[in-house]
Amino acid sequence: MDTLEKVEILGRSAQYDLCGEACGSEATRKRDDLGRWIYPAVLPDGRRVKLLKVLLTNACEGDCAYCANRRGRDFRRVSFAPEELARAFEGMWRRGQVEGLFLSSGVCGHSGQTMDRMIATVEIIRQRLSFPGYVHLKILPGATQAHVERAMQLADRVSVNLEAPNPARLNLIAPGKDFANALLEPMRWVQRLREESGGRLAPAGHTTQFVVGAAGEPDREILATTDLLYRELGLTRAYFSAFQPVPDTPLEGHPSTPLWREHRLYQSDWLLRKYGFTFEELIFDEEGNLPRQADPKMMWATAHPERFPVEVNQASREELLRVPGIGPRAAARIVWLRRQGKFRELSDLRHVGAIPQRAAPFVLLDGRRPPYQLPLW
Repeated sequence: MDTLEKVEILGRSAQYDLCGEACGSEATRKRDDLGRWIYPAVLPDGRRVKLLKVLLTNACEGDCAYCANRRGRDFRRVSFAPEELARAFEGMWRRGQVEGLFLSSGVCGHSGQTMDRMIATVEIIRQRLSFPGYVHLKILPGATQAHVERAMQLADRVSVNLEAPNPARLNLIAPGKDFANALLEPMRWVQRLREESGGRLAPAGHTTQFVVGAAGEPDREILATTDLLYRELGLTRAYFSAFQPVPDTPLEGHPSTPLWREHRLYQSDWLLRKYGFTFEELIFDEEGNLPRQADPKMMWATAHPERFPVEVNQASREELLRVPGIGPRAAARIVWLRRQGKFRELSDLRHVGAIPQRAAPFVLLDGRRPPYQLPLW
């Protein structure tokens, strides 16, 4: 099998690992003339880059019930040697087709052997080929502390995928994985090494991913774990992947998780990371899930009428961030521009990037309530 065919197969096998794509839809992915998948990704500084997202091998010893690469599943298994993958990446980089690499892998042999080969690949790319750009390296379950440290020396970002919010849920979908020792412990090593290095190691931080709905977990469990990871383990970001059944796996008959649920989780995560909300402020239904009828910020605002309306010309940035339709950038621009004059019309909010029709029921503009329609829901 030639190298280009391997890139196609192992790029397709990597599609279930999220690494910062601007959007998960296939419409945002770009095919070059040889048919290889290249993914757009947003870096922590806001820059957009084209990533080659690929597995070192799709052979795996794991038996995760949701995974397309699980052992025993009947499909074509292929692997790269480190030198082979490094050279393939170099060609795409030199031709301007990609600007970065996301490297993950199935566990072939055992995690230590596979991590050795993944690290060797990035060592070639960094040291022999002098690639200066963005690299995101997956840390496999059960990796040693030495593997984690070397990965962090080479990569801009590393990730350890929990897949489920707690040991009980993980046991339902991946009984061979040790939640505490094989997953959480490496995340603690990442946090400690980043702190000891002053952020020099893995400067873009570390992330994790949850498979949403595969283990029957409610949103409350996922977000409680996410919040804990942010506060105690220095997690940079969490990703949420709505479960989609894969043929010839134990969960092939399990219902798909609706994409709106994934969307609500991302909205809640944004509130935790960017808006100053706490986990306790999120609103869940009786089953512990985020309501479908409105986004989490709107749900909070309508549940706290005592906090509104706020006067746009006087409210603090923190108060403005609680208003539906006003995001961090719009709040910052309001605080800056009101030094030059008052906000009096809904159109003034539109000019700073806010969404006036969402904000209108919750604000005063120079002491007056703007006209608005109540949400139908």
